[in-house]
Amino acid sequence: MRIAIPVANGALSMHFGHCEKFVIMDVDIETKAIKAEESLQAPPHEPGLLPRWLAEKNVNLIIAGGMGQRAQSLFQENNIQVFVGAPSKAPLELVTDYMNNALATGENFCDH
Repeated sequence: MRIAIPVANGALSMHFGHCEKFVIMDVDIETKAIKAEESLQAPPHEPGLLPRWLAEKNVNLIIAGGMGQRAQSLFQENNIQVFVGAPSKAPLELVTDYMNNALATGENFCDH
């Protein structure tokens, strides 16, 4: 599984469209192991671009703090699962929490 996390200042960016970069982790859910990690500069913020860009990177899941309904739909159309309402933590903590079924869902910090 490939998990993408939008990051700003070393932690989850609360609005995925305004992040500095994406940390992408390859994980083995069964063994709860992180197999690889890469950090990619985010492309320019453009409606509809991120779902296609992350699909090209073979991402299966995005963990976000906030995301509008239209963006969530576009991710689903690109076969990318969306986890919205995650807390602003470091990517490693978020992925570890997700693999341990301990990632809490909070408020969606995006209102569009």
